[in-house]
Amino acid sequence: MTRQNVNWVQALGLGATVFALSALVITDSLQWTSPAYASGAERRDRRDDRQDDRRDARDTRKEGREAAREAKQECKKADDKSNRECRQEKRDAKDDARDAARDIKRD
Repeated sequence: MTRQNVNWVQALGLGATVFALSALVITDSLQWTSPAYASGAERRDRRDDRQDDRRDARDTRKEGREAAREAKQECKKADDKSNRECRQEKRDAKDDARDAARDIKRD
């Protein structure tokens, strides 16, 4: 090999080494800045929060169904509206309860 070829090979090796080391430093620093997994306590807390949210949403839907059922019974007893209007009121009440339950789960 001539001197010119040796300098080219050394430069290529140096460039590859610098690239490999910089990639190693970058990936290592990313690993430290963002943990891959939350700790057990954090996971447990988040799971408990989701369970509480689901429970609250379920209770809200249940209360909405019960309120809608009572509203329809009162509407039918009052005799001032048609059965169709009473059904629509019940649907609207249940729909409002579902919307409220969705808002609880999103928060």
